[in-house]
Amino acid sequence: MTTIIAPRVHDIGGLEVRRAVPTLQARSVGPFVFVDQMGPAVLSAGAGIDVRPHPHIGLATVTFLWSGAIGHRDTLGSDQVIRPGDVNWMTAGRGIAHSERTPPVEREHDHPLHGMQTWVALPKNFEETDPAFYHHSAATLPQQHRDGVWLRVIAGRAYGEESPVKVFADTLNVALDLETGAELDLDTGHKERAIYVLEGDLQLDGVDVPAQHLILPEFNARGRLRAKTPVKAMLLGGEPLDGPRHLWWNFVSSSKERIEQAKHDWEAGRFGTIPGDDKEFIPLPGY
Repeated sequence: MTTIIAPRVHDIGGLEVRRAVPTLQARSVGPFVFVDQMGPAVLSAGAGIDVRPHPHIGLATVTFLWSGAIGHRDTLGSDQVIRPGDVNWMTAGRGIAHSERTPPVEREHDHPLHGMQTWVALPKNFEETDPAFYHHSAATLPQQHRDGVWLRVIAGRAYGEESPVKVFADTLNVALDLETGAELDLDTGHKERAIYVLEGDLQLDGVDVPAQHLILPEFNARGRLRAKTPVKAMLLGGEPLDGPRHLWWNFVSSSKERIEQAKHDWEAGRFGTIPGDDKEFIPLPGY
């Protein structure tokens, strides 16, 4: 039976986001343990998102935009603006802190923002790997145009293509833009898969599926998508996790004790500071 998951709505520093994973129906999909749709929104001149410095362990964050811009800074000294079609992949590993803010030039006028941020849990043997940050421009991502379908492989492999983004386990992560009437079969080369519909009227195997929801097809489903209107969507999934994961705030780990250590490390300032953004931070929740 196909599962349809309605996301919960949150505010992250000035922007409404819809969180579809984790939920009771899906604690994870492949290695993905967190799935957020950011926007769509038009932010007023002088405004923007300001996600203050905060820490992560045990995961990688993956950011992809359809519109707008976000400035990323982290404790490694990275300073990178992501724009539509680019990918920011940040491996937290044993620990990193970063901030995400609207760049000053965008704040000079009304500006749109629409995209997805997902978290990938690292395999157990990579949970304590060195932190790293990678930016891949839109032009470097594999893409295909076929009968009204534009697909871009964000990370991992799909449709005979493989992204240059370094992944730690088999990963399905594809951005889809479909014109009205376009059809596409879901890639079948992965054990777990889901589709998140950002906008538009879509059918899965002839059945209407709602926009701004996560769809988990039946295991043996054909998985044929058909766009009744222009559609933006994201495919995600891959190899199932190698065991349960604990999520607390921004920390992901196979060990509860490791998360407790991360809490103490953030309180004690042991994650380091972010060059160019060291005047404020998000405190540990509940402390």
